[in-house]
Amino acid sequence: MKRLVLLSRNSSSRKIAASSSSAATTILQQQQQTLLRSSCKSALYSTHRNPEEIKQALEKKLPKDWKETAQKELKDQPLESLIRTTPEGINILPIYVSQTTLEGKEPTGAGNKPYTRGPHATMYTVKPWTIRQYAGFSTAKESNEFYKQNLAQGQMGLSVAFDLATHRGYDSDHDRVVGDVGMAGVAIDSVEDMKILFDGIPLDKMSVSMTMNGAVLPIMAMYIVAAQEQGVNDLNLLSGTIQNDILKEFMVRNTYIYPPEPSMKIIGDIMQFTSQHMKRFNSISISGYHMQEAGADTALELAYTLADGLEYVRCGIEKGGCKVDDVAPRFSFFFGIGMNFYLEVAKLRAARKLWAELLEEKFHPKNSKSLLLRTHCQTSGYSLTEQQPYNNIIRTTIEAMAAVMGGTQSLHTNSFDEAVGLPTKFSAQLARNTQLIIAHETGITNVAKELIKEVEDCGGMTKAIETGLPKRRIEECATKKQARIDSGQEIIVGVNKYVTKEEASYEVLKIDNTKVRKEQIDRINKIKSERDASRVAALLKRLEEAAKTGKENLLAVAVECAKARATVGEISSALEKVWGRYEAKPEIVSGAYSSTWKQADLEKLDTDRVEKKVKEFAAKNGRNPRILVAKMGQDGHDRGAKVISSGFADLGFDVDVGPLFQTPKEVVREAVDNDVHIIGVSSQAAGHRTLVPALVKELENAGLKGQDRPIIVVGGVIPREDYQELYEAGVDLIFGPGTKVTDAAEGCVDLLMNKARH
Repeated sequence: MKRLVLLSRNSSSRKIAASSSSAATTILQQQQQTLLRSSCKSALYSTHRNPEEIKQALEKKLPKDWKETAQKELKDQPLESLIRTTPEGINILPIYVSQTTLEGKEPTGAGNKPYTRGPHATMYTVKPWTIRQYAGFSTAKESNEFYKQNLAQGQMGLSVAFDLATHRGYDSDHDRVVGDVGMAGVAIDSVEDMKILFDGIPLDKMSVSMTMNGAVLPIMAMYIVAAQEQGVNDLNLLSGTIQNDILKEFMVRNTYIYPPEPSMKIIGDIMQFTSQHMKRFNSISISGYHMQEAGADTALELAYTLADGLEYVRCGIEKGGCKVDDVAPRFSFFFGIGMNFYLEVAKLRAARKLWAELLEEKFHPKNSKSLLLRTHCQTSGYSLTEQQPYNNIIRTTIEAMAAVMGGTQSLHTNSFDEAVGLPTKFSAQLARNTQLIIAHETGITNVAKELIKEVEDCGGMTKAIETGLPKRRIEECATKKQARIDSGQEIIVGVNKYVTKEEASYEVLKIDNTKVRKEQIDRINKIKSERDASRVAALLKRLEEAAKTGKENLLAVAVECAKARATVGEISSALEKVWGRYEAKPEIVSGAYSSTWKQADLEKLDTDRVEKKVKEFAAKNGRNPRILVAKMGQDGHDRGAKVISSGFADLGFDVDVGPLFQTPKEVVREAVDNDVHIIGVSSQAAGHRTLVPALVKELENAGLKGQDRPIIVVGGVIPREDYQELYEAGVDLIFGPGTKVTDAAEGCVDLLMNKARH
């Protein structure tokens, strides 16, 4: 329930990760890429072209600085090729500028500083954005087959999603990941899994993007060893990107392992290693997307993403021993695109301008490429609704258009059904077609600067995170937004306005987590029985010493560990012995929910009605209703959990917020210790099917049955076809996507009152 409401509408990265789990999706992607390129090419020429008019346009309507940059990008192609002529004989210029820009008094900003219009002068006139869908699910073997099918259709790169167990540095046999293995991405325990993942895929010819942050050392090491064992002796032949953005994990996504300072040491060592040995590989991708999904508004997302970028430049220089021009040109960024169309377009333009200005001001790079902000974008998962789900197709289209208008370099469009589960073949095809149609059929700075200054005044993002400032700001934004939706101040069609009683039915993709986990454990046992145990132990000890002393590059040592068949869990554990495992302290944002409700122009407030019922319960029972908001398993998305906690507290509940990543046994222990009336379980990564029955069993083991047992409420991304299974397991209430916090709270109080009467 913690994620009950908000979370319920927040399509997690993990669903998006598995979003490409349908092979048809990627086949469409390849067809789309081919069509895009051919259409862009053919659109350049028309039988109505007037050479003299085109010559005049080149001379008088296009600025000099832009023409010089564009010609460099075109190489042997003439500038005339960029002018498209319509069937009516109208010449469409590749760029339109003001008279002051034409006269050279203002920069063009496309391919030239400050890059407001885009990093390239020609932008989409020569090559459209890349259609890149995130993929990885179940076992390495299944993912490999999926990748091969994509590549056979002409795909030129891979984007790998890992499961939550891997993200958190646990092997698949660990008791904390029972419900997580293979669910949010591909399960990787050792280099043998990595070799299976890329079997038959030449890594020296394939660009590979990997979304990994917490367990970045073992994953990078295993990728390198898999390449070497394919016969790639020169690591400079490897190309791709590792996300490696740990700062945003401490703010929102929570797939961290170690505390901030040693985590930054890992990033510095990876930057150093890649700059020396993997010159074609990008060592970091800085994400604002997850901040937006967690509730950050546009200004916060922009400011904190760029502030993270500045901190990573410092990290590369101070911890990695690199120069700014060694690291900054290889940075990429990742932004979320929501429903505020013009603001999202402005955000991408402002991001490029601000980044160029900040880099120049603080680090004085000599290479102009250091100033370029290259970005991937993804449509919002949070904006997707379970109610009237086909409306999500329209929402995604609007968001995708904003990303394109803002000048993104690549784009992922979410599937309409990701509000409740993994996308199917049908929904994934529609998501791809959204980009196809946009490509073929459609012809903030000041606020962000102040927020960036606030972070810089703290001593950079690492120090700011230690104070809890960024996390608090984002959580407050999320709580206020939910209150605006619940009170009707912000309209969501089909959720709080124009609601219909009809429910659309559609297929939801499911993964057999038990089967995947068994296969992974069998492979782990086989590896451990065949490897040189003493060599593994010696290398893990060496890694531990490197973490203590800083005398060796951590990635270099991790590569040796991976070669010896040390597992992800063992490598992570060796570092954990030195640094410990980081635990965030849960906090509640007080007053944000109720105060935002009071801004609504309503005669009667739902909050007043619920508060009255809470007081009635307290009067009859001698205390307020008490809820434990719990997140089990390794899913760290806690937006909904935090909003529920804050909202319920404002409505008069006593709220206990459990730490992230609990086991069912730990949740029961905390519920008993705090004598709660309700256990609210937040689920977003499909772990509820395994973890909720385990929770009920642990309650029974603790002697809590029938009337003595706390009410169990589950909320979040719960497919309706799972409801009956959960009710049969012992769940009392389920709140799906789009539930108002006030409705959830009232449902809980009513059930408690009814229970007391019986």
